Amino acid sequence: MRAIDLNADLGETVDGVPTADDDAMFAVISSASIACGGHAGDAASMAEAASRAARTGVAIGAHPSYVDRQNFGRRAMDVDAGTLQRQIAQQLTALRDAGADIRYVKPHGALYHAAGGDPSVARAVAAAVAALGSDLGRPIPILGLGAAIEAAAADHDLTFLREAFLDRGYRADGTLVPRGEPRDLLHDPQAAADRALRLVADGTVEAADGTVVRVDAASLCVHGDSPAAVAMARAVRSALDSAGIPVEAPW
Repeated sequence: MRAIDLNADLGETVDGVPTADDDAMFAVISSASIACGGHAGDAASMAEAASRAARTGVAIGAHPSYVDRQNFGRRAMDVDAGTLQRQIAQQLTALRDAGADIRYVKPHGALYHAAGGDPSVARAVAAAVAALGSDLGRPIPILGLGAAIEAAAADHDLTFLREAFLDRGYRADGTLVPRGEPRDLLHDPQAAADRALRLVADGTVEAADGTVVRVDAASLCVHGDSPAAVAMARAVRSALDSAGIPVEAPW
């Protein structure tokens, strides 16, 4: 059985208060996408995440966003490409300077969705990631969803890995149901575990309308800030372990 990555968005402190149980999540995942100041997080939380990753053997990814702490980076914004590239680069640098060994980059929230469908946004993200790779002396992969960011990664000779979500609703076209709409989130840990096994076994997920959607993901995400995050992550990891599926970071 092929190995699969299990990632969570962590380090998302707001006013110094964590939005997730990072200790519990780090114990079951293989990759952690760490907030680097745009939507959440600060120098202290980034340093703590870097330390946790070193202790637990979890790979660190940078999780940049639109600079929008008020809305947790989940509101679409109109930012010119040059400014956006600089803002992303600043966030990547902040995480690196906090001691993190950055192995991949995964945009957050509204930036994630915009990069998947808007070539201009995607190019800004990929250019910032390529610049980080040049500084580090090694290319940095991008984790995401959507044709635009995949194409932009290819244009910069960056590896692109597709992601699937265990706790988000899907539309028939393979995009996610927007937050706030019916069936946007999954809350049942067993349902998330069943979805993980199906994704590894045949690369498909059932959309909110019952359509079977092809995904072929290299990494599975459980959001760290959802109410059932820890129970869900533990259920998923237990199911993968019981099925003999190795949980490993691909970076």
